[in-house]
Amino acid sequence: MTGATIGTTVADSQPAWPAATAAPQSAPNILVVLFDDVGFSDFGCYGSPIETPTIDGLAARGLRYSGFHTTAMCSTTRAALLTGRNHHSVGVGCLANFDSGYPGYRGKIAPEAGTLAEMLRPAGYRNYMIGKWHVTTLTETGPTGPFDGWPLGRGFDRFYGFMDAETDQYAPELVRDNTPITPPGGYADGYHLTEDLTDQTIRYIADHIADSPDTPWLAWLALGACHAPHQAPRDLILKYDAVFSDGWDAERDRRLDRQKAMGLVPADTRLPPRNAMVQPWADHTPDERRLFTRLQGAYAAMLDHADRNLARLVAFLEAAGVSENTLILVLSDNGASQEGGPFGMVNAMGPFNGKSESIADKINRIDDIGGPDTHSNFPWGWAMASNTPLRRYKQNTHGGGVRDPLVISWPARIGAPGAIRHQFRHASDLTPTILDWLGIASPETVRGVPQQPLEGVSFARTLDDSDSPRGAAQYFEMFGHRGLWKDGWKAVCFHPPGSPYETDVWELYHLDEDFSETDDLAGTHPEKLAELVAEWWVQAERCKVLPLDDRFAQRFAENAERYHGARKAFTFHRGMGHLPTDVAPDVRSRSYQIQAAVRISDGDDGVLIAHGDATSGYSLFVRDGRLTHVMNIGGELVTTVSETVLPAGHHTLGVAVRRRQEKSLITLLVDGQAVGASETDLRFRNFISWSGLDIGLDRGSPVADYSAPFRFRGLLKKVTVTMDLDQSLDRDAVAEAELARQ
Repeated sequence: MTGATIGTTVADSQPAWPAATAAPQSAPNILVVLFDDVGFSDFGCYGSPIETPTIDGLAARGLRYSGFHTTAMCSTTRAALLTGRNHHSVGVGCLANFDSGYPGYRGKIAPEAGTLAEMLRPAGYRNYMIGKWHVTTLTETGPTGPFDGWPLGRGFDRFYGFMDAETDQYAPELVRDNTPITPPGGYADGYHLTEDLTDQTIRYIADHIADSPDTPWLAWLALGACHAPHQAPRDLILKYDAVFSDGWDAERDRRLDRQKAMGLVPADTRLPPRNAMVQPWADHTPDERRLFTRLQGAYAAMLDHADRNLARLVAFLEAAGVSENTLILVLSDNGASQEGGPFGMVNAMGPFNGKSESIADKINRIDDIGGPDTHSNFPWGWAMASNTPLRRYKQNTHGGGVRDPLVISWPARIGAPGAIRHQFRHASDLTPTILDWLGIASPETVRGVPQQPLEGVSFARTLDDSDSPRGAAQYFEMFGHRGLWKDGWKAVCFHPPGSPYETDVWELYHLDEDFSETDDLAGTHPEKLAELVAEWWVQAERCKVLPLDDRFAQRFAENAERYHGARKAFTFHRGMGHLPTDVAPDVRSRSYQIQAAVRISDGDDGVLIAHGDATSGYSLFVRDGRLTHVMNIGGELVTTVSETVLPAGHHTLGVAVRRRQEKSLITLLVDGQAVGASETDLRFRNFISWSGLDIGLDRGSPVADYSAPFRFRGLLKKVTVTMDLDQSLDRDAVAEAELARQ
């Protein structure tokens, strides 16, 4: 740009303006719809009886991919999708929940790996991120950030969603741009996060069209569906009781038959044996079957509900006249989840703190499943059916963990609507493909930082060419589970946690002839297996996979210890906003004291501090003039109430929670004097809540038996939390709880 000429007056001066950034000619709008924990067979167009007519319609007008692969977990797949590189290469080798201190395991996308949004911005695109992020280390999601790893720090112009792996669908922990906000509604008035995210996506696109109709946009809609907690409208849940009453064995058979009829899998595809520890449906009691069917119904209803909202979004694009040249991609981030265990869960929060949930307990709450005070997940048998006809689950590098649905619709460009593409593809291929379609080269630098080369392989040709092989080999690794695909062959091993890596048994499958990994050829083709295993080590070294690390418990526990360090005291002043649980005081399995400085008058009830939600957490509040503390363990409330009404005036209101071997002694304090006490064998052994902390209110799903937000009506000056040094955590149990969150 030629600079302006500056004279003494406007008469002898010449202005100049920078050239506007021009997008490629006929550049499409891009809508990515990313589902969470949805298995290979769960869309109707992939064999499921779950009603997904919107996705099925997009597939009928576009393409389905039967060989699309992810990375077995959510953070890792998102990192690969966003950057066009392998997840270890960009620093997200495992989860955003911890930083292991090794280059491949920082829990945050490296600045050397630009995101798709950062690559599209110089080409004239506006970029909108809606929904789940989960590629920023969670200890960096507090009010001070740093924000360089948040969506607005990675190329997106607007963000509305949540930072963690999961959130309550009726009371989500929402962020707008860089600021936590209170959800615009709740369960009582019909609020659901999927509807809200859809509304926000429509809002962003509508605003964009109004302001800059000739500028292309990227909208990345990452739904909470169908990650636990499985929450959906009750009428949709009940609708699926009849659909799934025959159980997972019959359902697997039916799905495979549909997949064969569709041409999605070869006609000779066989079901592998049931996954380990999954019992035949017929071996369960009638009550168990009724429970398991309802848990599956909540999952199915969540997907059905999401599809109905996607229909609203697609209808909006059509009404706005932009659907013809909008590239829509619908996919899942990994296979169906195994975190529900063999019997599923109605409220997973209790078992994570040692409070068991028996089958009888679950059945007693069967009509609560999918509601606001549940954290439900389905049992292994249904996760296995979701992944039909593949083996194992999310977290694993067998097909059930890494082979996922992908639907692409682009009416202006796709010439063979309804076709299926069968070649191997990988999550890291997505960004190179989009850049290829747009004719945009990946930048050498982003914000002055030299960039790593893209590692994914474009599959742009598949829009026209059904025979477009990938060529390049692709490794897999998660928690020590490993795999490598090359030229239609796959070597894979399941790694039992804590076992020596050299004892892992590698399996070999010819995927081009064995879709479901049923014929292990390791014994008959040892040379091929040796070749692929050797290639895995080459790729592992190149892509920062090493060192292999299966220390779930140690990684989660060390991360918390390293972040909090020696800090044992927190002060929260009036006006403080929401604090994510990963940066909140860690009161698990320890003694601690809370003190709130207040000025109170008659009728000044309300919450002083609350951490958690209806499924687990604690709250200190004033109700009916009495100081009250509630410890909520898996929905069981331990309530302690002061013996007398609080006098008006300035006071320090508090609670001391002391560990007494296997019990907790809870003492209420007013100006340092005990005013009430209780004892319980419940405590936060390994887990508080995945919902964060509030001061002066309880803004989400209520921890105690009051109506949120129950704002404190008096003057709350500050709250202090002081923790003792007697913390004693069961690291394996901590890891189990954290993995269930992913």
